[in-house]
Amino acid sequence: MKNIFLSILLAIGMIASVNAQSNALGLRFNLVNAGVEASYQNVLTNANRIEVNLGLDLDRAFQASALYQWVWDLPQLEAGFKWYAGVGGSLILFGGGFAIGMLGNVGIEYNFDFPLQLSLDMRPGFYLFNGGSDFAHGGVALGVRYKF
Repeated sequence: MKNIFLSILLAIGMIASVNAQSNALGLRFNLVNAGVEASYQNVLTNANRIEVNLGLDLDRAFQASALYQWVWDLPQLEAGFKWYAGVGGSLILFGGGFAIGMLGNVGIEYNFDFPLQLSLDMRPGFYLFNGGSDFAHGGVALGVRYKF
């Protein structure tokens, strides 16, 4: 599993080097279940982007997710603030099973004058697994990304 995770991170890094146009690469820390994800954002236009995340949580479950996000400026706060909402999917692999999920996403981010982005978001989801289903609130996550 470690080799798969490292291979996917390498692939994201290669994609990032080809599409270097205000994209972002960093980590997303789930503040509820102590999970951490490698996070890559590929900007499509000023108003939308794709976010791909790969990570592990406290229960040693591996999660891969992809989201399409709509992004809006928040000039009422300050020039670097934006908020976003999105939808996507997720695959979770855990000891002896897997789950497939549909995700929602809503958050706020601040883009500094230097290449750093901080974000807070929630990612609720509905998961199907081994003959059952579950709704997960997703918790609050802190994102720290390098913009390039």
